Amino acid sequence: MKKYTFLSLSLVFLITSCSGSKSVSMNNENTSKTPFVWEGANVYFLLTDRFYNGNPSNDLNFNRTKTPAKLRGFEGGDIIGITKKIEEGYFDRLGINAIWLTPIVEQIHDGVNEGTGLSYGFHGYWAKDWTALDPNFGTKEDLANLVKKAHEKGIRIILDGVINHTGPVTPEDPIWPEDWVRTGVVCDYKSFENTTMCTLVDNLPDVKTESTQEVELPSFLIEKWKKEGRYEKEIASLDEFFKRTKYPRTPKYYIIKWLTDYIVEFGIDGYRADTVKHTNEDVWADFKKECDYAFETWKKHHPLQILDQNPFYTIAEVYGYGISGGQDYDFGDRKVNYFQNGFNSMINFEFKWNAAQNDYEGLFSKYSNALNNELKGYSVLNYMSSHDDGQPFDANRTKNIETGTKLLLSPGMSQVYYGDESARSLVIEGTQGDATLRSNMNWDAIQNNPETQKTLLHWQKLGQFRKNHPAVGAGIHTQISSQPYIFSRTFSKGTFTDQVIIGLDLSKGKKELTVNSLFQNGTKLRDIYSNQEIEVVDGKVIIDSEFDIVLLERI
Repeated sequence: MKKYTFLSLSLVFLITSCSGSKSVSMNNENTSKTPFVWEGANVYFLLTDRFYNGNPSNDLNFNRTKTPAKLRGFEGGDIIGITKKIEEGYFDRLGINAIWLTPIVEQIHDGVNEGTGLSYGFHGYWAKDWTALDPNFGTKEDLANLVKKAHEKGIRIILDGVINHTGPVTPEDPIWPEDWVRTGVVCDYKSFENTTMCTLVDNLPDVKTESTQEVELPSFLIEKWKKEGRYEKEIASLDEFFKRTKYPRTPKYYIIKWLTDYIVEFGIDGYRADTVKHTNEDVWADFKKECDYAFETWKKHHPLQILDQNPFYTIAEVYGYGISGGQDYDFGDRKVNYFQNGFNSMINFEFKWNAAQNDYEGLFSKYSNALNNELKGYSVLNYMSSHDDGQPFDANRTKNIETGTKLLLSPGMSQVYYGDESARSLVIEGTQGDATLRSNMNWDAIQNNPETQKTLLHWQKLGQFRKNHPAVGAGIHTQISSQPYIFSRTFSKGTFTDQVIIGLDLSKGKKELTVNSLFQNGTKLRDIYSNQEIEVVDGKVIIDSEFDIVLLERI
């Protein structure tokens, strides 16, 4: 009987989720007073092209009609599709308070074969023109509307920025001038120089971000802007930027200008920076400086649209960085501190291994200690699966509940890769390489598969709890009891204080939790997981539920 009770609850919750109507809130009544804290954010990372097709009329552009290898062409997902899911409340129910989109700038027009079959730039990392959006993803009006709708729901938008390289060279996409890019020398990663002064792979021209030589705009870009009727506008904007900053007209500063324009124009809240370790660190220090200036400029011109006083947020992708390295990344012959060169947070490539090798307490205490000591003032972005990590925590999707519990209850920022919450398959027959990680979002399973719905409901409950309580991701972890496993998280910032108690691997049915380390006798609490209200008696609470997890908040 009990499993049917759970399933019924799941179906009721998912009906509202799929219809877009407002679901019964599992939220703390004081949510409106809860500050947004980047260090504990619940970030949803999606491939713009693979999430949801909101506008089929933009599916084909630039004569991209060649047949690509499986899942290596444009599938139709777009900015409008993401906006529709924001409006429907999908992200609210999942407890998401920041969305990271893959790059949306205009991609190369043709496709290339990197050894895994013909590929187009559906992923967004093959820029042709940083100043334009790729029409497959949408228009600037679409982006403005996405930011507006996200902000109305308290969701921050993180764009993905590439400074390190251009897109590949094709018959339709000429190479950038030789004073802009290098080709021919492929990175071997054996030293700092052989990681930064080289191309990632063949035919991916590396921008000379270290160059001090002033350069002219590529002729193809000038011709393109003239054809599109915006040459004068773009040149005037560049002149104004270089006059204000007094930067030399070197390659990196052009791209920094083009990327930060999206902050000034749309009021995005953060950037995830791609391939950070493949440039000198001063590139990112300059990038952050201009991001901050652009964000302040946007706020100055949009005073009524400011969400809070959080600064612009930057996240570094330094491939191979792990939290155990502290603030440094070690190249072998040199260590670099990227936190002190423009970044608030770094993607933590170590988390999935820590999650596999440690029990809950080992995992949580390690992260709390690191983030409240050597990494205090910064954060890390934890993930279990991603778009280019071929060794996810649970490739076969057999541990969906555990995956959600460990990710969403760990200290640090959480990265929900699209479909983690719905067990979207990471093993797709007929794909090569990372294409298997990039299938279309499994909306049909969310609507029709009871097991998928059960998984999603678990992620929704934990995600909302994390979103409503900064203590979960940004607080201090303290174990209360090892058997049964109970712990607290506490967080304070200014006049705001947040305290929660969580129990895991508990007995199903009646369970007793000691809570007097935080909550006095007579305190009214709510267990978010079972949606029960209880009162503290003799320093304890008793909860009778069919679940083995308890999420306690003060009412």
